[in-house]
Amino acid sequence: MWQRSFEIVPPEFAMNNHELRQKFAELSTPLLADAALRLRRVLSVAPAGLHSVIEGSRLAGKVVPAQHFGSVDVFLEAMENAASGDVLVIDNGGRTDEGCIGDLTALEAQAADLAGMIVWGVHRDTPELRQIGLPVFSYGSCPSGPQRLDPRGKDALFCARVGEFDVKNTDLVFADDDGCVFVAAEGVDQLLATAHAIWKTEREQARRIQSGETLRQQLKFSTYLQQRSADSTYTFRRHLRDIGGAIEE
Repeated sequence: MWQRSFEIVPPEFAMNNHELRQKFAELSTPLLADAALRLRRVLSVAPAGLHSVIEGSRLAGKVVPAQHFGSVDVFLEAMENAASGDVLVIDNGGRTDEGCIGDLTALEAQAADLAGMIVWGVHRDTPELRQIGLPVFSYGSCPSGPQRLDPRGKDALFCARVGEFDVKNTDLVFADDDGCVFVAAEGVDQLLATAHAIWKTEREQARRIQSGETLRQQLKFSTYLQQRSADSTYTFRRHLRDIGGAIEE
């Protein structure tokens, strides 16, 4: 059985939430995933299916975790200690039989100056959430609210389960139309810089394709095929590193 671990006092971050949003503005979660792969850095990806209630929403900020046990008070307590631009990450066990947040929680999060909410579970009050405009990511909607009150764990405000992993108040979250990723705050500046370098390379590659130079030509694909024919251990990723390509890594 898995064990939760948590850290009570979060460290100082190299970037504040405003700087994180600025750095993420022209990036995406796929670019962060590619950068993490290139840097051999651990990056946790929320299970597929997480979507924003409002299409095109984006989030970047420090995680404020909260485990839901059937009562809204845990969310209010999390907001009480949150900083401007933080992101409330709610662990509702992936349940789809109850909408654990709705319009009042979103309004309160907005009043607390949170950047948005990520829910491992589902929401309700969809039209109202869209009208409020706060970025909310969840796995869908359910009209029924919670009809239970489970015992609250001691770490309810220190870590939250998302799929197969835990996130803590020492983590950062980034979300967009492709999904949601979590990463430790330490070294995030290098991760974002690498993602930006990949973005620049890929934008140039796209421009050249549109100008008539195919991606196969840019990546010297025929040369790769010759190399692989001579050496069966020669991988495409190794070839990309050799020529400075960006895709896949």
